[in-house]
This record gives sequence, C-alpha cells and structure tokens, in this order.
Amino acid sequence: MKGLGIIMYSGEAEKFIPLGVLTQTAANLGIPVRIFVTGFAMLYFLKQKPEPRFSKEFEDFVPKIHEGMEKIKAPSWYDMLKEAKETGDVKVYVCSLMAKVAGVSKEDMDPIVDDVVGATFFFNETEDYEVIFI
Repeated sequence: MKGLGIIMYSGEAEKFIPLGVLTQTAANLGIPVRIFVTGFAMLYFLKQKPEPRFSKEFEDFVPKIHEGMEKIKAPSWYDMLKEAKETGDVKVYVCSLMAKVAGVSKEDMDPIVDDVVGATFFFNETEDYEVIFI
C-alpha cells in the first residue's frame, strides 16, 4: 500500500476510535497517512472542542467501552493520532470550505492540524492511496 487516506466526516465520538487505531497502525507499519477532516468532525479538531457525543444506537454501549478502554489502558483517539504523527508520515488537514463556512481559521485549530486545505489538494496528495471514509 502506497498510503492511506482517511476522510473524517462524522462527529460521532465512537468513530474517532477507529480513526486513531487505523492511523497509528499505518504509521507503525511505515504507511503514510493523510487525514481530511470535514463536516461535523471538524469541531473536534478545534482548540475549543465540544464534549464528545455518541450516536443514539451506541449510547448504551458507552459505559462498557470506557470501562474496557481504561482496563486495557488504551490511549484516547487523540493520543493515538499524536503518537502516529510522531512515529510516521501522518498529516491532518481540515477542509478549507468547511472552515470558511464555520468562520474558523488555522489559528482556531488544535496543534495536531497541519493545514487547512481544499479537497483538490487532498485528492492530489492521496492520488495513489487507498482512501476510506469515516
């Protein structure tokens, strides 16, 4: 695999766990990763993040997930992403259109964000990559 592109759209908290796991795993395997954050997911990449919200169908499972994550001492999705960026070739981009619509700029973004770019930039970066949508 030449690389992994991840389009992160969902703002549902349970979807951030696979984002962290897949990114960290790819980085550990030496696979470059490019993450394009758009939609409701963008809110969790701001300096001022909202409280995580789980989808209704996942709500009943949340206590068990938290308990299990603590039991195995699993890092948070954010810590997995941070470690992946330190380990490998990982870039996090926020969609420029979404940022503009929401009235936010690069200065409003969490330091984990590398840049605010358009979809064309992301597609050029991931031209030969496997791209998934979360």
